Amino acid sequence: MVLDETYTLPNGVDIPKLGLGTWMIDDGVVAKAVRAAVEIGYRHIDTAQAYGNERGVGEAVRGCGVPRESLFVTTKLDAGIKTHEAAKSSIDGSLKTLGLDHIDLMIIHSPQPWSDFGGEDRYFDGNLEAWRALEEAYAAGKIRAIGVSNFQQADLDNLIDNAATRPMINQILAHVSNTPFDLIDYTRSKGMLVEAYSPVGHGKILGNTDIAAMAAKYGVSVPQLCIRYCLELGLLPLPKTANPDHMRSNAAVDFDISDADMDVLRSAEPIKDYGDASVFPVYGGRM
Repeated sequence: MVLDETYTLPNGVDIPKLGLGTWMIDDGVVAKAVRAAVEIGYRHIDTAQAYGNERGVGEAVRGCGVPRESLFVTTKLDAGIKTHEAAKSSIDGSLKTLGLDHIDLMIIHSPQPWSDFGGEDRYFDGNLEAWRALEEAYAAGKIRAIGVSNFQQADLDNLIDNAATRPMINQILAHVSNTPFDLIDYTRSKGMLVEAYSPVGHGKILGNTDIAAMAAKYGVSVPQLCIRYCLELGLLPLPKTANPDHMRSNAAVDFDISDADMDVLRSAEPIKDYGDASVFPVYGGRM
């Protein structure tokens, strides 16, 4: 079962192959969602400073009854933090808010502040400063692994060429109809694992009749097909839901997609409009 399987990061740390995303799950209800996920068998929980729900995630991790060492918690350094001192303070802030003595993975949420997402300035110096703080926290044992999110090739090269420690992971938007193969291949060529957030395209893939027909052929749902697609590509999908039934369904992906169907999915027509989610920078807009 996929919930029992792991990838291994470059530093030897094991990370569960499927995670629970918590984006846009309110802090007041996220603890209930995380507890339900852990009861179902999830061991990988993904949050972020920007989500505003670290407190609730930490509450669930501490009180779910599963040993801390059996759970993998990811959080993200806010995209606007581009100084060493601010990053140091923010890392300690996440530890305090989560109520944990260590974070399993912490990543820079974006190479650019959300207000300048997609702009020309890549904030190379600021990312090196934030990365140095993550390196120090990693060396101190506060964080078990460090990485990045939404980083393009130039952003990755900035850290690879100038930092003491290479990123271990790059978390990017990747799903059927929007899979950045060049970035994925480059990231892997540098020894990093690739995580796929929004593996169901924020639900917009559900309206694709061709993909629905393929899912029906396999006797699975569209989200299940999309999550399996990511796993077939060697990605780590992070489907977000607070619904326990969806959690169970999202984890029931122990089937194989044929090579021919994978080729069809790789070349699926891109989604042009993410609807309400389009205003978020992770989907190309600006907050």
